[in-house]
Amino acid sequence: MADVKNAVDRVPSFPTGMEPLVVAKVENIRQTISFAVSGNNIGLATLKQITRDIENDLRGMEGISQIEITGYPEEEIEIAVRETDLQAYDLSFQEVAQAVSRENILITGGNIKTDAEEYLIRANNRSYFGERLNDIVVRADNSGRVIRLSDVATVRDRFEETPNASYFNGDLSVNVNVSNTNSEDLISTAAQVNKYIETYNQTHHNIRLDVVNDSSITLNQRTELLLGNGMFGVTLVFLILAIFLNIRMAFWVGIGIPLSFLGMFVFASQLGITINLLSLFGMIVVVGILVDDGIVVAENIYQHFERGKSRVRAAIDGTMEVIAPIVSSIITTILAFSAFLFLDSRIGDFFGEVSKIVMITLAVSLIEALLILPAHIAHSKALVHEGNIGPGIRNRIDRAFDKFKIVNRYGDRAMEFLRDRLYVPVLTVFMRNKLITFSSLLAILILTIASMSSGIIGRSLFPRVASDRVTISLAMPEGTNAKITDSIISMIEANAWLVNEDLTKKQTGNKQVVENIIKRLGPGSSNASLQINLLPGEERNLESFVITNAVRDKVGPVYGVETLTFGFGGNFGGSPVSVSLLGNNTEQLRLAKNELKKNMRENPLLKDVNDNDPEGIKEIRVKLKENAYLVGLDYQTVMAQVRNGFFGFQAQRFQRGQDKIKVWTRYERSNRSSINNLDDMRIITPSGQRVPFSEIAEYEIVRGEVAINHLDGLREIQVNADLENPNSNSGAILDDIKNNVVPAILSKFPSVKVSYEGQSREAAKIQNSASKVSLVILFLIFVTIAFTFRSLSQPIILMLLIPFSIIAVAWGHLLHGFPVNILSWLGIIALIGVMVNDGLVLIHKFNSLLREDVKFEEALIQAGRTRFRAILLTTVTTVAGMAPLLLEGSRQAQFLKPMAISISYGIAFASLLTLFILPIFLSFNNSLKGHVKWLRSGERVPREELENSIKELKAAQQEDENIQ
Repeated sequence: MADVKNAVDRVPSFPTGMEPLVVAKVENIRQTISFAVSGNNIGLATLKQITRDIENDLRGMEGISQIEITGYPEEEIEIAVRETDLQAYDLSFQEVAQAVSRENILITGGNIKTDAEEYLIRANNRSYFGERLNDIVVRADNSGRVIRLSDVATVRDRFEETPNASYFNGDLSVNVNVSNTNSEDLISTAAQVNKYIETYNQTHHNIRLDVVNDSSITLNQRTELLLGNGMFGVTLVFLILAIFLNIRMAFWVGIGIPLSFLGMFVFASQLGITINLLSLFGMIVVVGILVDDGIVVAENIYQHFERGKSRVRAAIDGTMEVIAPIVSSIITTILAFSAFLFLDSRIGDFFGEVSKIVMITLAVSLIEALLILPAHIAHSKALVHEGNIGPGIRNRIDRAFDKFKIVNRYGDRAMEFLRDRLYVPVLTVFMRNKLITFSSLLAILILTIASMSSGIIGRSLFPRVASDRVTISLAMPEGTNAKITDSIISMIEANAWLVNEDLTKKQTGNKQVVENIIKRLGPGSSNASLQINLLPGEERNLESFVITNAVRDKVGPVYGVETLTFGFGGNFGGSPVSVSLLGNNTEQLRLAKNELKKNMRENPLLKDVNDNDPEGIKEIRVKLKENAYLVGLDYQTVMAQVRNGFFGFQAQRFQRGQDKIKVWTRYERSNRSSINNLDDMRIITPSGQRVPFSEIAEYEIVRGEVAINHLDGLREIQVNADLENPNSNSGAILDDIKNNVVPAILSKFPSVKVSYEGQSREAAKIQNSASKVSLVILFLIFVTIAFTFRSLSQPIILMLLIPFSIIAVAWGHLLHGFPVNILSWLGIIALIGVMVNDGLVLIHKFNSLLREDVKFEEALIQAGRTRFRAILLTTVTTVAGMAPLLLEGSRQAQFLKPMAISISYGIAFASLLTLFILPIFLSFNNSLKGHVKWLRSGERVPREELENSIKELKAAQQEDENIQ
């Protein structure tokens, strides 16, 4: 912040009369709850005072520190000077203002210290309200003539002229917004405010408090949604383990989930991570992954136990055998999820918390799987053969567990059938027809990519955020009278109520589709908006975009507006279609803008086409005549007097209660309501002579600039558009504009350049940063696997499976009716670490079998057969952990589904790739090594001897022989 302040301080000069600069650090706050204070036929001043009392009540509550009140202009004291009286008394604006600032004071004059006591000298002539300023003496002379403020001006307390008003269901209202800092609890704050509102409404009859937005409702809904899904997912995981593994073994594997979460909570609190939508989603993502390593460890321990080893020895040997792939799998998964921490966009901030939760939980689960789980299994009855069951509570529990073994037997039979009757024969056929199998898979991948490119599988940049409100924004040409703006926005409001009547008839239970409408006028006379709060999405039959389109159709075309947009939900990352036209030729820029807007408006898939180059307010451009200089005037002198009369001269500023009051001297409203008033204004020359403005100046009326935007050093005009249907393929629409619309415009206007902003720019930032970090992450994953297998080729083979997972991800999106968006691709990044795990386990077993003198082809099949149960269970449990979220119909879950689809379908398909395609890739790799060996030496060697595991074994044996 010091750097920012120093940079501001280096500016040599600022415009005269500018407000003092304040450099401050904005604290991160979250909107908690907002409500409207309204009543029938209650004035704005009264409403404001009532709201101030409510604010004071709320500030007295613990945990509430951030309160903002909106819906009214700032208060001021206006000294409305009459031009005729100024001329009659030969006064100027500055004399009037200086008189106020000299007389309306509160000042001390020092101390008088006597022997007995001390006195403070003070003049308290400060008046805080306008009516008490009337008696201020502006001028007095020796003749006894006294000119008071009331003689030349009307003094009044009032709201400033800039329109800023809010209406709740047609009644004048003031809005109260309560927010939370990171150290305050949103849920408890909202609960306190809701309780206060309920009590207030019960005790007050002419004033009502109505909740407009309550973030705690959404947070609670999403928390309940994710917790419910998470618990259901945990239950599914446990049942699957109990059926196909062993109920006691499943219990000890399943106990790793709460233990891992417990450890995560300890570390997460130290990192400032709170329980919110994203952290909860991270917990759901990791539920199924947590038991993967536990399944591999437990299943391997059980295999060693069945070979006749003792429980403790089986636990030690079984764990040590798989410790290398387990550690590697955790590291690769953590590396993959760490990519979110380096994404250069809001998405990086958004999902960075998801990755932190996953990474911390997995790190804790590694300790649990390698140390705690083996100890539990070794000293539990999971490794005890069936025996006699005696009486007692303990044995009744044992009896219940033993009865469940009947289910285990069926599970074992099902697993054996899948493994020996389906998997092994199919794998054998695939291994005999490797080229046909690989070619078929490659053809499916090409077909998938083609389907995405052609639009069969939809694409979009970002998902639409579900919303329970419709936002309508109106911008009239600058300078439009506030009454005209009000009439148009009120017409739109009336039509919204008519739409509500129509849609309510179609709503289940005849519930009102529109709960309330908030109309806002301002800021400025040409801007207005409507916030239409809808029935909660869980109870509503229609999506918000359908209601929005119904309102827009009911309103019809509105002529004479600058922009009129009908928004629904949130566009994550900006507008779906946003094109910036760049150049230094303003005329060509505007012509290009008009042509681009015309093309966009003709596209039926787009709506609400607007730009950031609105028509400016009409300006009266003043130019001094030569005779102005002859009487000693210049631009600064003339414009200072004009500004004092028509804008105002600030005489004072002081605090009145909670308001900062400014005292302005300016013309009476009737003296500045016509251009003729400017002509008739008297300008005071340095000699004290008063001359009409029209005699020393002339002017012309032109349109001015509202805003001048620059991007990369060039003048920018940005054209934005929203989607008519949020499920439309925004990527295809933007591609059409890039390829068919923009080139024709650029050929007409060669000085214009184009940049794609909004979601396109945000997506580009994500893609650029993701492409950079992904290469690093993939390299680190490669190094991790290479160290594990002490091989360079096997990690490459394993990572070659990753592109093929796109097949299931793409078709999974089509099945669920979602377009593939940026969150889907981020899901694939997260998928990489998870899908590598199964491959690590299979390749590790394959290398072990080779060391046991198993032939190459047989080792491939036996590795798949041996690890089939572990791979299948890890896949099923991971998918089961996310299944509730995939099947969730709640609108609150829709934003998270693309990522969940990518992970779930990707993992399921990756397991099939691991079981069927990875052995083929390993065989291809071995054949390639054999051909290279033959080309170099001209000799053929057994396939087993080409593998690093056998080479290391022989090297170790040779070393032992040399030592002996």
